[in-house]
Amino acid sequence: MSDYFTADCIDHIEAWVFDLDNTLYPTTPEMLAQIDDLMGSFISDFLSVDRVEARRIQKGYFRSYGLTLRGLMIEHGLEPQVYIDHLSRVDLSGVRPDPQLADTLANLGGRKFIYTNAFTEHTREVMERIGIVDHFDGVFDISDAGFVPKPAIESYRRLCELHDINPSRAVMVEDIARNLEPAAELGMRTVWVRTDTDWAKANNETSHINYVTDNLSTWLRDVINRS
Repeated sequence: MSDYFTADCIDHIEAWVFDLDNTLYPTTPEMLAQIDDLMGSFISDFLSVDRVEARRIQKGYFRSYGLTLRGLMIEHGLEPQVYIDHLSRVDLSGVRPDPQLADTLANLGGRKFIYTNAFTEHTREVMERIGIVDHFDGVFDISDAGFVPKPAIESYRRLCELHDINPSRAVMVEDIARNLEPAAELGMRTVWVRTDTDWAKANNETSHINYVTDNLSTWLRDVINRS
């Protein structure tokens, strides 16, 4: 791993693929608690179980399927839009504008995409609140991925096919280290945005991580200055 992206590396980059939550902006404990509560209330009502059992199901499906929604779809035939509408109630008022990031993205060459396990509705609202919606060429959300979440490599292939991305000329930026493994396997350069979240951290095997940063805006400005 390196903190530096040299000028000769940037020359051939045509596409940047960014995760959303905890990559382009920091989530808050309050926001995560809201999402957890909304998932619990949905499962409790949908399956007619108490909240303790709903939480057990929620965590079990997340472990087994990588996404609670996918578990509900496979095990119970859930129509995803009902779940998406329920979770859209989360209060995003704590997401603040980030003019520094917006300016940096405006000056970063290449096409830019967001690839998220979340939904487009959530993603667009977050982008608008941060002030970066005009700096992206597209959003690839969980429905675009066929509800197959990261880090399943078929979803990464689908992203590249849908948006005509050549992996060898692309960079992926993520806060969850394991989600960079498929990107590296496809030939992308990878950037790990470190956070304090334990489950997002890299294990002892880090060969799939090319670059690491604790501050994305600063790192990207360095990339721009070196190009």
